Amino acid sequence: MAAALRVIEADGVGALTMRRLARELGTTAMAIYHHVRDKDELLLLLLDDYAAATPRPELPDDPRERLVTAATAMRDALARHPWAVDVLRADDLFAVGALWYPEQIIDAAVRGGLTIEDAVDAYRIVWHYTIGEIGGRAAARERREQGGSTYRERVFTEIDAGRFPRLGQVGSRWEELTARDTYDKGVRALAAGLLS
Repeated sequence: MAAALRVIEADGVGALTMRRLARELGTTAMAIYHHVRDKDELLLLLLDDYAAATPRPELPDDPRERLVTAATAMRDALARHPWAVDVLRADDLFAVGALWYPEQIIDAAVRGGLTIEDAVDAYRIVWHYTIGEIGGRAAARERREQGGSTYRERVFTEIDAGRFPRLGQVGSRWEELTARDTYDKGVRALAAGLLS
């Protein structure tokens, strides 16, 4: 599992194959199949292992705060391993141990007055916001690590303030402003809107 995690963290989930893993371990792909059925089983083992080791916060009684706390814990757990978002985004594989997060978010929504069906919708809205935020931040971080200026930086530095007056006001600070962590503000807005 440690070798599989090294491959994923270095080159992404798509790079993990049984052949690649075998090369990492100095063995054959067939030898790996004696331990795991396929790549999906290996990913499930990694997800379960990570979920089991992730601490859970105490949750407040207030439904909105409960939703925010559980969602933030989910984001923090996933942000430490963005590869997990790639696996979970397909909406098939998941760690049973990580079901604590949707359980708590759905529970908060029900406590806030939503029907169970609407509470599931609320969870899905929070989920999509969360994985979008993690994916966007991970992609931006990778791009910044490549060095040099980005197309976006050049556009916003030279933006036509006559055509785009509001963007012109912040153009030179666009990178700084969009690099701020606004997850808490966003998830609180979602909680307020969903549980109003």
